[in-house]
Amino acid sequence: MRVLFIGGTGLISSASTSLLIEREHDLTLVTRGTSAKAAIPQRARAIVADALDAPQLRAALARDVAAHGEYDAVVQWIGFSPDHISDDIITFANLTKQYVFISSASAYQTPPKHYVVSEDTTALHNPFWQYSRDKAESEYRLRIATAESGFPATVVRPSHTYGYAEIPAGINSWTKPWTWADRLLRGAPMVAHGDGASLWTLTDHRDFAVGLVGLLGNDAAIGTDFHITSDDVLSWNQIHEYIAGALGVSDEQLAEQTVHIPSTLLARFNQEAFEGPLLGDKTNAGIFDNAKLRAIVPDFATRHHFADAIHESVAWFRADPARQGIDDAANALWDDVAARYMRGIEAMFA
Repeated sequence: MRVLFIGGTGLISSASTSLLIEREHDLTLVTRGTSAKAAIPQRARAIVADALDAPQLRAALARDVAAHGEYDAVVQWIGFSPDHISDDIITFANLTKQYVFISSASAYQTPPKHYVVSEDTTALHNPFWQYSRDKAESEYRLRIATAESGFPATVVRPSHTYGYAEIPAGINSWTKPWTWADRLLRGAPMVAHGDGASLWTLTDHRDFAVGLVGLLGNDAAIGTDFHITSDDVLSWNQIHEYIAGALGVSDEQLAEQTVHIPSTLLARFNQEAFEGPLLGDKTNAGIFDNAKLRAIVPDFATRHHFADAIHESVAWFRADPARQGIDDAANALWDDVAARYMRGIEAMFA
């Protein structure tokens, strides 16, 4: 099978890249330059082009197709703008047998009407996060293209998918995830949303890869949508305890440092930092029915559990101090929020 990844060198997509190569498929990745090209596995090809520049991308793809033939499947990993997806509909109309858009489970109705989310019973509506609304609008444009012209679209919605280079705490730095670990280890206040009892699903990127690769070239996946999530359902308190345990910190020490703050109040402290990621996502229960995916990808299963995988992540960070970057802006925000909240609590009971 000949597969094209738009993106594909990120943490989540890297496991899918490895699995495709392991299964001896022909994989090509679009990259923007030499630094990204260096991350491409040895047995994959690279197309150097800006995926956001439609004319440049189309010219590069035309050369690749002329040399190697059209694609059996294209996976769009970095499509965040509905207009970008509209460009893709034109770009790939006659170049691929399947176009897979990586959307987001956060596009589902938020908060959910039922605690278990299903593709066929849950609408797309997130009033709190523009990122999620853009994903939903992109999906809508693909559905219209499929209905009107037969564009061979498949929508995939990951939920919270993690890999070895991540510390998936409820509130953490996106770019420097060791920040959470560093705060815990040095005794700083740990800001946590809500009371930590809500349930959440964490998906290892290696399990996600099995689901995604199983959809590629699969005729039953054309014209429909799937979330790819694990069955590893934990409370946020459990998630944080597993991370702390991997760092060598006791549950008691974690509890002593943790400052539980309602998500609505966190959003008032800083709307940009907290409203979308919390009110539009992590505040709500995140539990998913994977029956639709398993019906056509029977080898999909939860093989990697967070309680074990987090030890791999901590070991990866500790193996090289250069990986332990600290987000100073995030630290300053969390210190300020924790201090203001605790002053308010103390004033209430003075």
